[in-house]
Amino acid sequence: MQTAEIRRRFLEHFAQRGHTVVPSASLVSPDPSLLFTVAGMVPFIPYLTGREPAPFARATSVQKCVRTLDIEEVGKTTRHGTFFQMNGNFSFGDYFKEGAVQHAWQLITGRLEDGGLGFDPDRIWVTVYLDDDEAADAWRRIAGLPEERIQRLGKKDNYWHTGAPGPGGPCSEIYFDRGPEFGPDGGPLVDTAGDRFLEIWNLVFMQYELTDVRSKEEFTVVGELPKKNIDTGMGLERVAFLLQGVDNMYEIDEVAPVLRRAADLAGVTYGKDTDSDVRLRVVADHVRSGLMLIGDGVTPGNEGRGYILRRLLRRAVRSMKLLGVDEATLPELLPVSRDAMSASYPELATDFARISAVAYAEEEAFRRTLASGTALFDTAVSQAKQAGTPKLSGEQAFSLHDTYGFPIDVTLEMAAEQGVTVDEAGFRALMTEQRDRARADARAKRTGSVDVLAYRRLLAEHGPTDWRAYETVRTDSRVLGVVAEGDDEEARPAGPGEITRVVLDRTPFYAESGGQVADAGILTWDGGRAEVIDVQRPVKGLVAHQVRILEGELYRGTELTAEVDREWRLSACQAHSGTHVVHAALRQVLGPQALQSGSYNRPGYLRLDFAWQGALTQQQRSDIEDVANAAVRADHPVTASWMTLPEAQAFGALALFGETYGEQVRVVEIGGPWSRELCGGTHVRGSAQIGTLALTGESSVGSGARRVEAVVGLEGFRYLARERDLVRQLAEILKSPQDGLVDRVSGMVARLRDLDRELADLRAQQSVAAAGELAASAGDVGGVAVVTGSPAGLSGGDLRTLALDVRGRLAADRPAVVLLASESGGKVALVAALNPVAVAQGLSANDVLKAASAPVGGRGGGKSDVAQGGGTDPAGIPAALQAGIQAVATATGR
Repeated sequence: MQTAEIRRRFLEHFAQRGHTVVPSASLVSPDPSLLFTVAGMVPFIPYLTGREPAPFARATSVQKCVRTLDIEEVGKTTRHGTFFQMNGNFSFGDYFKEGAVQHAWQLITGRLEDGGLGFDPDRIWVTVYLDDDEAADAWRRIAGLPEERIQRLGKKDNYWHTGAPGPGGPCSEIYFDRGPEFGPDGGPLVDTAGDRFLEIWNLVFMQYELTDVRSKEEFTVVGELPKKNIDTGMGLERVAFLLQGVDNMYEIDEVAPVLRRAADLAGVTYGKDTDSDVRLRVVADHVRSGLMLIGDGVTPGNEGRGYILRRLLRRAVRSMKLLGVDEATLPELLPVSRDAMSASYPELATDFARISAVAYAEEEAFRRTLASGTALFDTAVSQAKQAGTPKLSGEQAFSLHDTYGFPIDVTLEMAAEQGVTVDEAGFRALMTEQRDRARADARAKRTGSVDVLAYRRLLAEHGPTDWRAYETVRTDSRVLGVVAEGDDEEARPAGPGEITRVVLDRTPFYAESGGQVADAGILTWDGGRAEVIDVQRPVKGLVAHQVRILEGELYRGTELTAEVDREWRLSACQAHSGTHVVHAALRQVLGPQALQSGSYNRPGYLRLDFAWQGALTQQQRSDIEDVANAAVRADHPVTASWMTLPEAQAFGALALFGETYGEQVRVVEIGGPWSRELCGGTHVRGSAQIGTLALTGESSVGSGARRVEAVVGLEGFRYLARERDLVRQLAEILKSPQDGLVDRVSGMVARLRDLDRELADLRAQQSVAAAGELAASAGDVGGVAVVTGSPAGLSGGDLRTLALDVRGRLAADRPAVVLLASESGGKVALVAALNPVAVAQGLSANDVLKAASAPVGGRGGGKSDVAQGGGTDPAGIPAALQAGIQAVATATGR
């Protein structure tokens, strides 16, 4: 049975039993503590924990998941994979243990012709928690399982909680007996390795309120929950390999085609060699994970999700290289994975042009990285071996990662091949420092230095903020809380000059989100005023205003007027609507693959990142600007409407990558279907309100990603006015009509190039003459011909050329040393050049240069025959030349 068919049967089974089919959430987790969605229940956590009311009593889903904590184990065993799919059914205060057992049993043992999965009931075993008689009884009554196939295990195996105070409860796991060839009999209690009795489904019974959670097995049960929930998880890949009659997840229909193609490219046979098998499994897993992550909008980068994706793709490329394939391989493998996965996820096929462009660009970048970074790696290895300690430091490994994008496992593999170890602990410590800094910055932006508990208490006491940003720019409001920086309690009244954070019962202020900066404005009350300098949502549902008190004191209970700066709001609306217009123009000019991957807009300014390979041509930039301004001139109506996410997707609205959407979403249209996006920002009423729109820049922001920048409204007019004034000034300076400026400047540049060539020719002639004079001035130091000199105004490159020329004019059969110094712009350039006879006698250009560098306050280095450096003290040049001569004398025993 194909994996897509198992998926279909699971969803249909529960849909027929009153469950709402919920589409898979993005792999990009809405939980800020998670990079990815790591479990099927993650999108349902707010409902399961009671933070939000569930919009349905029953739900079912097949959730895309990625886990990368054990990425190094991928391929080494047949169990570890980074991307997987979790089938789940959920009950929110509806059915409980008996219903969960009944639904599961009917599906797994149901006849194939009736829509079931057809597992042999006699090969099903289950486990329950030690004292969960209710679950054990359900399995006996509903499934007819004998007592010996219902095994009881402790908290370590059969109890679930979030790791924090809240809901929890026992669970029941369903196992399939694969047969005696896979391990000992006796059920999961005996087969602790899990090879014979394979867990396929976990039913979690959220039954109790827990507190004082100290570990997986240490917590206090307060009592039963008023509404009990069900959360189940069936591993789709595990069920697939059982029903397809293969040995592991790498051999199922959604993974094996990539493995086979990789083996064909490498000319190896899977199953013949352990090392090759590991690499083939790494490739098969990582190519699929990369495909799915890019499909959900993740792009390669050096931090967070982008780094994980980069690591996966580069490990796949590196594994193919170790299998002997030097050519680019993703163009061969990614389409195979697309074809294998698109039965379940058809969007992979329709969006493949964008996905493949990102992946192929990353492979090409890594191939260049391997070429350049390997040189640095080889140097580090050589130095480590010469030092007698064959170990790369954590700093060196971190540099390879941070500068060249080498994943640590690539560095470890390459080091092992060279017989060198790596200070992995030191590397991870530096990575942790970097990530902690990034997280602290993000946390500080969202909540300041305020403990989030203060906001949670306000939310629990008063409920969500009445947010009016879409409707008005002014509200009459009341202060619910004043929270000072660094406190987790409500603060004393804030006075003039102080900066604090204020929570109001209602607000017209837009809180920063979706790339749009927060509103600015003012709070006024009897005897006081405060400037609003930032607005954030520290916890879902609550809006916090960072304010600077200008007059009076602000305290809890103050009645005030909250008013947004109207010019600020208008300019912000112009920028956000302008972003949508530019996005639509990009897609019209470049094609639908030019999808937005990120944006930022503030009053008068916008930038937009999008998927694209290579710089835009001047014609493309002009076309994009023309299309955008034509849309502005057309004064398209700008409308917003609310609908469910499936309705919005059917409506053709673009859901932008990396954003998290609830059940109800807001669709913003500009000109109807021309621009139709999911968006929570503020917008103009008609596109003409955007005003002048001028593109100001276009640049690269990573592999397969470009960025355009633009100004709008008054800022757009001012930008064009500055451009006009600049053209006018240039025309006046150059005595040229404005429409003739390009020809005039082009002619001047051509003449300057001609002059540069003439000057270079003159310098070359002077250098030849100087080389002859310097060679003729050679002195003798201990039988060595020594030339020193200090020609003025030469760069390091020109000085090196001169030194080599002088060396070439000296007798080839006699040891010779050339040491030159030149002052240019207050800096000193130094070059030492030795001929082969001098090097053979033990002289070193490095030693000569080192001696000469000290008097000019410099340093440098090179090889034994040529070394180059610089300094900062031109007054020391005579002493530097003398020091070089002395170094030669010392080396020759004079």
